Amino acid sequence: MTASGRSADRVQLLLGVAALVVGLVLYYTQTQLHQLVRVGIVLGAAGLAGYLVYRTEIGKRWAQFLSETRKELRLVVWPTRKEVLNTTVMIIVVVIIMGIFLWLVDMFFLWAVEWLTGRGG
Repeated sequence: MTASGRSADRVQLLLGVAALVVGLVLYYTQTQLHQLVRVGIVLGAAGLAGYLVYRTEIGKRWAQFLSETRKELRLVVWPTRKEVLNTTVMIIVVVIIMGIFLWLVDMFFLWAVEWLTGRGG
């Protein structure tokens, strides 16, 4: 990318950030306007900012990344409801067993410390 292309990208990025900031400032300062109008201003500013950022090299790379991510998500084989339920039950059982085991180990160490220090009954 040429130097002029980079500076044009910087200008567009700054304009995008400025549009978003102006939209947010208007939202919080123009309290006399109806809530929907204020939200519309913010959404419009966000849309303008998104458009300006999308036109930059960084924005185009992000758009490509998101497109590829969406394609990859379509390739994921999601578990069935039965698999999710079986896995959840197994995890709950293991957590309960480990909790009981750690409680027993804790009780043993409590007994051992009391016995060694002579504080036990």
